[in-house]
Amino acid sequence: GDCLARVSRFLGHEVITDNHIGDWGTQFGKLLVGWKNHLDRDALATDALGELERLYRLVNKACEEEPTTLEEARQELVALQRGDSTNLSIWREMQEVSRVQFDQVYARLQVQFDHTLGESFYNDQLPAVVSELIDQGLAVESQGAKVVFFQGIPELEDHPALILKKDGGANYTTTDLATLDYRRKSWEPHEIIYVTDGRQQLHFKQLFQIFKRWQPESGIQLSHTWFGSILGPDGKPFKTRSGDTVKLNDLLDEAEERALKAVRAKSPDLAEDSAREIARIIGIGAVKYADLLPNRQTDYVFDWDKMLSLSGNTAPYLQYASTRIRSIFKKADLDEEAFLAQWSQGALQLVMEEKQEGILARKLIHFGLILESVLEDHRPNFLCNYLYELAGCYTAFYEHCPVLKSEGQLRASRLLLCLLTRRVLNKGLELLGIETPDSM
Repeated sequence: GDCLARVSRFLGHEVITDNHIGDWGTQFGKLLVGWKNHLDRDALATDALGELERLYRLVNKACEEEPTTLEEARQELVALQRGDSTNLSIWREMQEVSRVQFDQVYARLQVQFDHTLGESFYNDQLPAVVSELIDQGLAVESQGAKVVFFQGIPELEDHPALILKKDGGANYTTTDLATLDYRRKSWEPHEIIYVTDGRQQLHFKQLFQIFKRWQPESGIQLSHTWFGSILGPDGKPFKTRSGDTVKLNDLLDEAEERALKAVRAKSPDLAEDSAREIARIIGIGAVKYADLLPNRQTDYVFDWDKMLSLSGNTAPYLQYASTRIRSIFKKADLDEEAFLAQWSQGALQLVMEEKQEGILARKLIHFGLILESVLEDHRPNFLCNYLYELAGCYTAFYEHCPVLKSEGQLRASRLLLCLLTRRVLNKGLELLGIETPDSM
């Protein structure tokens, strides 16, 4: 999602990002039971998300074994939905401790959102949504609940959408319809792109169909950009050795530590602060690139050695290619900005003496087209593969076309190709949300 937002903005589109967090719903009944009976305040202070996950698992297991616990969770949820002051206070604290930890992770990833409204923001809008759907004849009663059927749509005919439960409670579909209505009225978007995992495909097919029938005049283009799963070496969902869910913060910590070992091995005399900063850029960049590289609709195997390698289609390989070009300008004692300004003013021209120069120049020209295709198909892997191919073209050019040993206009032309390659590599990585270090 962050990559698509970056590319969209770079191509001149106005973009609004909204992190639609699940801060309301049935899970909070179980969390309230866990909070009131089993909360570890020390654990909450050090790892809020981990403690909430522990409480949820504990109570969820108890609900499966003891009907009384399930009923207790239901009652706590009903009390929350009715505005019980104690439960609302606990819920707000859950929100806040979670938000703080979420924001820390997003900051490490350099991911920013314009809005983080969450499901709870739309609670007071749900009754009106349900009433409108009933009044328009889209929602009907079925076994005590309110349901939308999809006659005439083969893939959905056997999958009616529940919008109001027997007990009067709403669900994700109701909330997402209210969210769509709010976004239409407040932001007037041309297109809305939902980025989630592939397990929610049916939900969004239902959602889009209901909204188009509910508000056919809106004309909003609705897209579900779904992605596959991360697998472990065994081909099963990626987990820790103990079978627990892998925490992203822990993953980023390990990425930085692994990168730091490589940096220290290559540059043992580098100052500690500099080594850690380079390791941060390499480690986090490697994880992000490995996630964006595969076709988003396929699963991929998480592989530390592969993603941190300086060879192959990896972020470190592209970052290293950029730093190598920077070293050329340092050796030539040339200022990159001043050199680029000469070209912008028409003082420099490209000279194609070898075929590798032409191949590299043509690859550079394709950058804009690649970005358009990324946006059209919502596939960041197109950009990853382009950057890898560009780095390969540059390597072939550098091996066959001496740069600093050339003279006159040919030397200037080859330096310009080097600089343009570095600029495109850096901009491409930036659009993927990845930084480039000055040295490696």
